[in-house]
Amino acid sequence: DTGDGEQLYECPMCSLTCTNIQILEEHVDLHLEEHSLSEGGNIRDLELAQQLQTEEDKWQRSEEEKREREEFKKLQRQYGLDNSGGYKQQFLKNMEREVDRGRMQPFEYHKRKADMMECLAFGIDDGKTKTSGVIEALCKYYQNEKKDVRRVWLSAGDRGWGCGYRNFQMLLSSLLQNSLYNECLRDTTLIPSIPKIQSMIEDAWREGFDPQGASHFNKRLHGSKAWIGACEIYSLLTSLRIKCQIIDFHKPSGPNGTHPRLFEWILHYYSTDNEGGAKVVCTSKPPIYLQHQGHSRTVVGIEEKKNKSLCLLLFDPGCPSQEMQKLLKQNSDGTSLKLLRKFVGSLKEKQYQIVAVDGLLSLEEKAARCRASQVLTSEKIP
Repeated sequence: DTGDGEQLYECPMCSLTCTNIQILEEHVDLHLEEHSLSEGGNIRDLELAQQLQTEEDKWQRSEEEKREREEFKKLQRQYGLDNSGGYKQQFLKNMEREVDRGRMQPFEYHKRKADMMECLAFGIDDGKTKTSGVIEALCKYYQNEKKDVRRVWLSAGDRGWGCGYRNFQMLLSSLLQNSLYNECLRDTTLIPSIPKIQSMIEDAWREGFDPQGASHFNKRLHGSKAWIGACEIYSLLTSLRIKCQIIDFHKPSGPNGTHPRLFEWILHYYSTDNEGGAKVVCTSKPPIYLQHQGHSRTVVGIEEKKNKSLCLLLFDPGCPSQEMQKLLKQNSDGTSLKLLRKFVGSLKEKQYQIVAVDGLLSLEEKAARCRASQVLTSEKIP
């Protein structure tokens, strides 16, 4: 009431004053309509945002699944699990490529194909790409080396399997020269071919070794180009009653991602029972299988420098035979040894595994190791 008899009405939503109740009601109705429209708009905006987010999540999941499929296929190709053909198919493909490029004559292609078929039939390797006499050449070099090498330990002779062949063939060729292993290798007088080695690993799986690893390959290697690693080498050697162990250097033990403990372990392996005063020690120790992500090599010796630093001597099966031939030439400055020498700063993969041989197993020990391999096959070095 204004005091002069006029009635005033105040809007409860915005405090606007009206002199007529009907005007106020219409005004309040407008407020309510605006609020209703606003609420409806907010709901529609929320629904649209939710729909867009759902579509975005669906697209991201689709892209992630696509990337995972592509990565899986890449891994299958990398490890030879893509059913793209076994050793024979790959061998013939490579030779056909050489003929197409004019690097091989057709008559040579047919001759090598016939040789390969014969070797596959007998399960032996023809040794056509071997490099003989490397260990002997190294021994002579170190005997004459006058600079910074204090001592060097070398594995038993390589018998010509230093290049171009799987590391297992290299290791086996050394074991065949050691009379200690005659008993367990009496059925293996020649180096087996790659398909034969695949069959031997399958035989080890059938005995019960490493069921987890076997399932990774669907229990089948023969006829594929699948890569093998330390666990398969361990299973195969143990099935032959050859005593060995896997040592897992699962993380760097030195600065800048290096693995000095790997070098120290290998030095201990070679120097145990070989502590004489000779500068060059040609041991009876078999080579060591060295594995890291995507590749493997063979350790055939180790240098100890006068400053106590260590250097591994590695055979790499991926090294061309022409390069390996250079090691046979006496070179006083040792430049050709760059192919083999690996210092601590040269090995900087995240993880390394080695398989080291150390004697024979009894039948009871073999059975025990078979049971153990179903749970754990490697020892981790902290």
